[in-house]
Amino acid sequence: METVLKETSSQGKSSKLKKWLSGSLIILVLVLGGFVYFHYFFVFGTGVKSGQLNYVVHKGYIFKTYEGKLIQAGFNNSNSRDANSTIVQSNQFEFSISKKAVADSLMLLGGREVDLGYIEYKNAVPWRGNSKYVVDRIVAVK
Repeated sequence: METVLKETSSQGKSSKLKKWLSGSLIILVLVLGGFVYFHYFFVFGTGVKSGQLNYVVHKGYIFKTYEGKLIQAGFNNSNSRDANSTIVQSNQFEFSISKKAVADSLMLLGGREVDLGYIEYKNAVPWRGNSKYVVDRIVAVK
């Protein structure tokens, strides 16, 4: 009779352990999945950038992606010593391109003023491009 009680109590402990481990594994997978989604696939922002299109290239070792650079001219007086002086500077907007049709159109627009619609992610993934900014449309060409 004692051996039967010992076997049933040890079976009860192992089933509780299995339930706890499976529950912990499910929670771990959900937390890890949420982390990966938030850092690589969650759309952090959208917008439009304007400037002179510098280049568009198709490059990569394993994942061939379209990459480009936009030159944005502007004024900056925050780094100057004299409060009345203004410095002309250029900002560079480096981006990836999600659609081949958009990339082909941009390749023909090098050196022109363009307005590009983009999506911002928290981080880049190799098959999407080298940048966390992904251009998905041409808004205007000037």
